[in-house]
Amino acid sequence: MDFETPPHPDIPNPPRPDQIPTAIPFGYQPPRPERKKGIGWRIFWGIVLFLSILTNLFLLAAIFTMGVFLSSSTTHIRTSQFEEIVLVDGPRNRTIVVINIDDVIDPVMSDRFQRQIKQAVEDTSVKAVIVRVSSPGGYVSSSDQINDEIKRFREKTGKPVVAFMQTVAASGGYYTAVACEKIIAEPTVITGSIGVIMSHLVLQDLLEEKLGINPVVIKRDEKKDWPSMFSRTTDEQIQYLQDKLIQPAYRRFLDVVAEGRQGILTEEEIRALADGSIYSAPEALDRRLIDEIGYFRDAVALTERMAGLRGARVIEYRQRFALWQYLTAEEKTPFALDRSTIHDWTTPQLMYLWDGRE
Repeated sequence: MDFETPPHPDIPNPPRPDQIPTAIPFGYQPPRPERKKGIGWRIFWGIVLFLSILTNLFLLAAIFTMGVFLSSSTTHIRTSQFEEIVLVDGPRNRTIVVINIDDVIDPVMSDRFQRQIKQAVEDTSVKAVIVRVSSPGGYVSSSDQINDEIKRFREKTGKPVVAFMQTVAASGGYYTAVACEKIIAEPTVITGSIGVIMSHLVLQDLLEEKLGINPVVIKRDEKKDWPSMFSRTTDEQIQYLQDKLIQPAYRRFLDVVAEGRQGILTEEEIRALADGSIYSAPEALDRRLIDEIGYFRDAVALTERMAGLRGARVIEYRQRFALWQYLTAEEKTPFALDRSTIHDWTTPQLMYLWDGRE
């Protein structure tokens, strides 16, 4: 006889047996319904990416345009390679330009000097030039190029050029200064050192005895590699270099000084001074290698008198910032070890240079 279980008074609709859930495994999590990704965020990030690309393209174009602008000349009247730094204010139509020769005179300095003197030639407001020399000298050819540029400026324009010596103006430094019409030096300057020098390294013993390296040099004629860093320099080689290099360069130095100090020093007096000796400013004045002792203000006053000026505007040329040179990697790093640097290190250099040991 079947009996029906009466409903529980607290459970109005109790579940049927088929509705009672079975055992659920431990850790089970029911799957979450997939959420549809909104397209709004996709559109937003797409716009951000597009604007970022557009901005970068704009900046690249701006940098390119700026580089081209800075690397090109902006006027036909005056070149824009060098900017004018005012040292003494005054009327623009009465300008004295200061061009510096500092550190060792090399091809880079010679090229810079030539471009600066060209700018002074093209600027009609320039009435005179002061060449400020602070250099122990340098390469023979570079010193000679600067000397020639000064003489050509004087001949072409008829404007006075005054050399003002600071600290050290020896050997090639004096070689360039003597092309000027007048030379004035600071009281503590070191000058002179009229002469020529050439030196090179001999690595034969180091390579063969210490490192066990035997250099092989193949040449057509005996004198082809004189002097060589791989063999000892003989007396014959020294005499050969004296005749071919040292004496012609020395003779050239004497001729340049004789031309620059014409009417002031005789050839015999110049030869007596041209033994490589250095001179203090008072000694140089006493030996008539210079014309006056003074400071920069005295050099300006002397230049004004020579140019017939009063209250002149004094400016200095300085290299403009050229962004395009950095963008195109035109500037070489000072520690670049390339073929040219290695050649300079290993090849004897003929120099008008006071190195402190002469």
